[in-house]
Amino acid sequence: MNTPTFMESEHGTNIAYHRTVGAGPGVVFLGGFMSDMEGSKALALEDWARRTGRAFVRFDYQGHGQSSGKFADGTIGLWLKDALAVIDRLTMGPQILVGSSMGGWIALLAAKARRARVKALVGIAAAPDFTLWHWEALSEAARNTILTEGRLLVPSEYGPDPYVFTRELFEDGYRNRVNHGPIHLDMPVRLIQGTADPDVPWQTAMRIADNLTGEDTEVILVPGGDHRLSRDVDLARLVRVVGTLAEGLV
Repeated sequence: MNTPTFMESEHGTNIAYHRTVGAGPGVVFLGGFMSDMEGSKALALEDWARRTGRAFVRFDYQGHGQSSGKFADGTIGLWLKDALAVIDRLTMGPQILVGSSMGGWIALLAAKARRARVKALVGIAAAPDFTLWHWEALSEAARNTILTEGRLLVPSEYGPDPYVFTRELFEDGYRNRVNHGPIHLDMPVRLIQGTADPDVPWQTAMRIADNLTGEDTEVILVPGGDHRLSRDVDLARLVRVVGTLAEGLV
């Protein structure tokens, strides 16, 4: 693991990042909930960027990876601010956002907030509004715990640390929901989704596509694909999709 560079944002997060200098359009990778920038998808894209001379940035949100702050203090709105700070201060010109899981939600929000800069978007098991699904799926007892104690710990299948769901995360998630109606984005969007994803139903990708108002949207279903989509064949597909978009925007 290489030592990252740090950038202090105006809203207080000391953001850890790795930046590859290269030609535009650049690519920014946005990770998932309790993930970090050292995952195989981010590294595969970084390797591609270096080989092809493409500008690329990967980073950690507050409370993730090597960035400052506590995970439990984070919300979708705060992590969106982290992403916008990265786009504004670490990139130049047109950008392609690649969002994995929760990162797909933040990518959609960031694309809406930076329409002049974001020219394409790739979602990998994109999970916009996932806090709404989780709230509906919780038992009454779990909901009461969140409402009275402010947080709930849930075991994770992806690592030793439990997920931390806070009351503010749910309330902020509702304020930032994006997949409940038309998503007014006119840009190429590619949604890569596994049909056997236990966390994000494949129908979610179809709903995002239906809600997007642009004409250049494609859903790429991966039969039997899981949530991570990190097999060699998955990584090759991701690089191919991003590379094709980048070449089309030049």
